[in-house]
Amino acid sequence: MDNETRNKKGKRAFLIALIGNVFLTFFNITIGYFSGSYALIAEGTHTLSDIATSVIAYVGFKIASKPADSDHPLGHGRAEAIGGLLIVLFLAIVSYEIIEGAVTKLFFSNHIVSPSYLAGFMAVIGIIVNIIMSQSIISIGNKVHSPAIVADGKHQRVDVLSSFVILISVILSNFGFPQIDPIVGLAIGLSVLKVAIEVAMDNINHIMGKLPSQELLDDIKQVVLAVDGVEGIHDIRADFFGSYATVTFHIELPEDLTFPEAHKIVHIVQDEVEEKIDVIYGATVHACPTGLNYDHKKKIDKIKD
Repeated sequence: MDNETRNKKGKRAFLIALIGNVFLTFFNITIGYFSGSYALIAEGTHTLSDIATSVIAYVGFKIASKPADSDHPLGHGRAEAIGGLLIVLFLAIVSYEIIEGAVTKLFFSNHIVSPSYLAGFMAVIGIIVNIIMSQSIISIGNKVHSPAIVADGKHQRVDVLSSFVILISVILSNFGFPQIDPIVGLAIGLSVLKVAIEVAMDNINHIMGKLPSQELLDDIKQVVLAVDGVEGIHDIRADFFGSYATVTFHIELPEDLTFPEAHKIVHIVQDEVEEKIDVIYGATVHACPTGLNYDHKKKIDKIKD
């Protein structure tokens, strides 16, 4: 996918999240206040943080899309993972505020009022809007290989469950269980904290260069072994930079090839991997004679024939 197309899709994800969350923030807090639902106010506070996290995700995405330069020869891809960690910070702060408010209402309040059914109506709207937003954003994030956008979409997905639980709590509160409302607010705070931990682990893994899946290794092997003259592949290593990865690996070639012939095959392999595997930004290939077995962890001058 070219950079221009990727930027357009990233901007689309940002606008979907921004418009949807501005709408939900305003109506969740407003209707939560007038209906007497702390859970809905808590969800409104949560969606207010969604606006900030969407901005962070988009800024990280834009920085990561900058081309490589002399100071960053492998590009700026890890900016997205850094943006993801900033999102974690916002989520942690919001979860603390929501949990603190719920605990205060549950244990230090003399009177808890049941919310009106207006809060339930708003919860239904929240379910619909959040389903549309989360599915759209995650789909775009996967297509452009953006961990920041995917993280933002997963964050939105939590709001679907939150809105559904708010709807149930409104019904139960009006059947004589008013404590349900702040309990749901507490559950929302804990769910935000859970997402913060999950997003933190995902983005730390990106920064640490964790291989995303066995599928990528299988794709590399399939493409490489389809090149004429390649008889094997081993020692594959991948380094992830958020939305893309660089790879190094060894290929096994017939030992009777001339140096120019081996050199040509190496470049064909590199081109094939970069062209056919969308997520690969660069490939470095080392040629080995077929049948030469040795421990790659040892220095070559210490290996005995």
